[in-house]
Amino acid sequence: MQKNMGTVDRAIRIIVAAVVAALYFTGQISGTVAIVLGVLAAIFILTSAVGVCPLYSLIGLSTCKRA
Repeated sequence: MQKNMGTVDRAIRIIVAAVVAALYFTGQISGTVAIVLGVLAAIFILTSAVGVCPLYSLIGLSTCKRA
């Protein structure tokens, strides 16, 4: 698959995932909200690591700089 996520996009996703983790471990979120946000954070980490967002592919969006 061709990468469709730029550096800034990937960094923002990692920061959001870190904030969700911090909120969970400090007890600010719990229950269903924690589960939903945890799954979303895991998806953000995975897509950031790979550099490909399946949703971006479906709608034809790319945040990568093209040479």
